[in-house]
This record gives sequence, structure tokens and C-alpha cells, in this order.
Amino acid sequence: MLDVGSGPTLLLIPGIQGRWEWMRPTIDALAREFRVITASLPGEPGVDMRFDEGTHFDALVGHIDAVLDAAGVTDAVICGVSFGGLIALRYAARRSHRVRGLILVSTPGPRWKLKPHLAWCARWPTLGTPLFAFSAVRRYWTELRTIHPGLPAQFSVSAATSWRVVKAPAIPYRMSRRARLAEAQDFEADCACVTAPTLVVTGERELDQVVPCDETMRYLTLIPGARFQLFERTGHLGTVLAPERFAAIVSRFMNG
Repeated sequence: MLDVGSGPTLLLIPGIQGRWEWMRPTIDALAREFRVITASLPGEPGVDMRFDEGTHFDALVGHIDAVLDAAGVTDAVICGVSFGGLIALRYAARRSHRVRGLILVSTPGPRWKLKPHLAWCARWPTLGTPLFAFSAVRRYWTELRTIHPGLPAQFSVSAATSWRVVKAPAIPYRMSRRARLAEAQDFEADCACVTAPTLVVTGERELDQVVPCDETMRYLTLIPGARFQLFERTGHLGTVLAPERFAAIVSRFMNG
């Protein structure tokens, strides 16, 4: 678990790779104004919770309880990025008394299913790793060139990103397990139970090649009173490739 910064409390939930380390630029930018609490997902190093074939998605709700309890926090604004948004949504639905606000960033839609090639990768995670890695790198470069058009910035950001990934590698089996757990859930039912102020954030349609923006925007009609914020000139990776701009979006929501 990581607990940094001071100010209003924000719990940040990482994506399907499960490692908070991948979001270090985001954490640092947010911590300039907020107390940021985050932790890797169950199954990852340093997390004392099992993650195997018997684990249910609702165990992730217990995981968030444990993180808040360990930090001595009764409630917080919960921000979930990508797959982490599904965890944040379920938590807000089941633990409304602990959620002061909900931020869903490029979150898969409430009836999300894996695309065929990703479903194959999830079924055979070891064999599918090269295909997944190749497509991930291609998407990364497409977005990076838009956010950071200059070669020096591209090199600097890519070197830092690569080093974080090397230090905190994603494990294909655990990623595929999380995806299969999410596919089996009914997140539409959760939406009606959310009472906290909610912000839905997406990048631009042509840049997010991971989660279609229209899927994420379905939450605007399903969660009462939810508001929308376009994260301009980004796609799926804006939280780590443009962290200062993301922090500004969070600040406007939490202070507004």
C-alpha cells in the first residue's frame, strides 16, 4: 500500500495489470493537492489476499475495505482507472457510506465483454502474451505521439514507463483471471445503487483503442446525476502520459 500527500483523501485503484507502480506519475501529480492512497490488486506482491480460481469479484470490495482500514480512513473519493473503475463502481454500490465521490476513468461498460482476440489471450494467457504485448505497444505509441509530439519527450516518457513496467511486471494469468471475473458481473445493477457524486472521464474516441468511449459513457445514463469530462488529446493512457492534466480534472471535481 502507498499513502502519500495531504488534503482530501483519494483512493486510486489501478487497472487490470494490478500494479500501483504503473501509475506513479499519476500518484505524484495528485499528491500535490490530495492525500492519495493506493495499493496493488489481490494476487500481486505485497497484498495479503488470495487470488485464485475460487476468488469472486466481490472479494475486491473487501480488498478496498482493507486498504482504507489500513490507512485509518473511514471514507474517501474513489477513483478507478480502466478495470479499476469496475471495482470502484461495485464498491460505491455496496459501500455507499464510505464513498464521498466516484470517478470512473476509461472504464469498460456495464455489459463489457472481451473482444475475440483478447478472449483468446485470456483463455491462453501465456501463449497470448506476445500478441497482447505487441498490440499494447502499438496503442501506446499512437497515443504517446499525440500527447508528446517531440522526440526528446517521447524518449524520456517511454524510458520511464518501461522502467516501471520492468520493476513491476504484469502477470498474464492474473490479468486474464480478472477479465473473466468482470465478464461474469452485472454492473448495470450496481449503477442504480450509486449515491455518491460521480464523474465519468474518457479520452477521445479515435485515441482510446482499448475501451470504446461510448461504452464508458453509458454510465452517464445509468448512474443518477453522473457528470462527464472529456480528457482532451488523450486516449486510454492519459492518466500516466498526461498526469498533471488528469490531476486538474480530479481537482475541479473534488473542489467543485
